Amino acid sequence: MNQKFWIKKIAGFIVLAIVIGSLLGYVVMALWNQVLAPAVSGVSEISFWQALGLLLLSKILFGSGGGWGCRPKNSHWKQGMKEKWQGMTPEEKEKIKQEWRNRCRMWGKTDQDADAGIH
Repeated sequence: MNQKFWIKKIAGFIVLAIVIGSLLGYVVMALWNQVLAPAVSGVSEISFWQALGLLLLSKILFGSGGGWGCRPKNSHWKQGMKEKWQGMTPEEKEKIKQEWRNRCRMWGKTDQDADAGIH
């Protein structure tokens, strides 16, 4: 695979995670300071970092056991796909692999480039 492609993909994921985390922290802070704190007497406003901590704490205490939106490794879906894959003929497996190669190829890459091994 193209190393630059993966570096861009990882960097994009990191930036996206920071943006989403910041947005969620801001939403928690705004809700707490503007909606909840005035309604409950004696509760002080919280900072952005305290809001992120509150968000993390709520995920730990009330979140599902599957992690941050990920499925557990022994999920029912994964097991079903494994059984389906094992029941396929080699021709069916190759057809599926080729379909996924076509779906997952990088933008702007033609079938001729893929056949020639051009990255």
